[in-house]
Amino acid sequence: MKQAGTLILLFSLVFLSCKDSKNHTYRPSSIGAINSMVVVIDNELWKGSVGDSIRSHFAAPVVGMPMDEPLFSIDQLAPKFFTGSIRNTRSILYVGIDSLNLAHIKTNMYASPQRVGVIKGTTKAEVIQNIEAKADEIITAFKNMEIEAAQKRFNRSLNKETVLQEKFGISLKIPSIYKVGKQEDNFVWIDREIQKGTANVIVYDMPGDSFNNQSTLVKDIVAMRDSVGAKYIPGPDAIGKITHMRTEPAFAPYIYPVEIAGLKGVEVRGLWDIKNYPMAGPFLTYILNDKKNNRKLVLEGFVFAPATEKRDDLFELEAILKTLRLDAKVDKK
Repeated sequence: MKQAGTLILLFSLVFLSCKDSKNHTYRPSSIGAINSMVVVIDNELWKGSVGDSIRSHFAAPVVGMPMDEPLFSIDQLAPKFFTGSIRNTRSILYVGIDSLNLAHIKTNMYASPQRVGVIKGTTKAEVIQNIEAKADEIITAFKNMEIEAAQKRFNRSLNKETVLQEKFGISLKIPSIYKVGKQEDNFVWIDREIQKGTANVIVYDMPGDSFNNQSTLVKDIVAMRDSVGAKYIPGPDAIGKITHMRTEPAFAPYIYPVEIAGLKGVEVRGLWDIKNYPMAGPFLTYILNDKKNNRKLVLEGFVFAPATEKRDDLFELEAILKTLRLDAKVDKK
């Protein structure tokens, strides 16, 4: 009986070991440029109404950009060519007519990290219906994965300056290529050179009772940004004219609810320009309600790169700002 019990125990351990091995099958590292995706779909479907539906969602213009840039750069492949290393692409959308009518997201099917959106239907109409129903969820899954992948790359070489901890009691994972360029009592400006311009992070805070009136929220946010720009972000010299950063007055910013590091607040996207000078670009601002420190913490990224695409640079700034961590209570004197 003792021998039989031992054999049963051994078989159980082997079975569990095999099961655990299957659950942890090795996956190669995923590949693909930032904000890119592969759509696996028959050519005829891609050229018609199904393809139009896919493009209307996944190649929609990024909000708050000075020129149209798509959410994702898309490569389309017919299913017969979806083989080999292309399967390791980070973001994949598989669309087709089938005997099944479904839409779901799979994780790490061929590589890691990876998300595969699968959309099927028995007719074109069903496929389009499923795209319309599931596209936003798939886009969010792709974007969250892209953010995490970018943040993981930051860890290779991080900026070690401590000014954000000292002034605001926070930390951000910022690549070492970024450097502190300006700091005041309640303002820090960190930037790096990019093609034909700069990518910038600024941090400051506002009183805790700011922005409590929902009816004037947009107006109050614009006023805040413009006052900070006038005080800390001067423009180039223009004879007889005052120049500074402001919110582009011709376009109202877009505002969305957000939560970062446990702090609720708003995400603001729009265009900045320089008053009395021909310079402009996109910005992304997070205004977070830090009740513990009785303040509104403001994190902003903005890009200056005339006549070039800016989507990926602004996306990198988003990934940086979303690494926020509150390290300590702030002792403002």
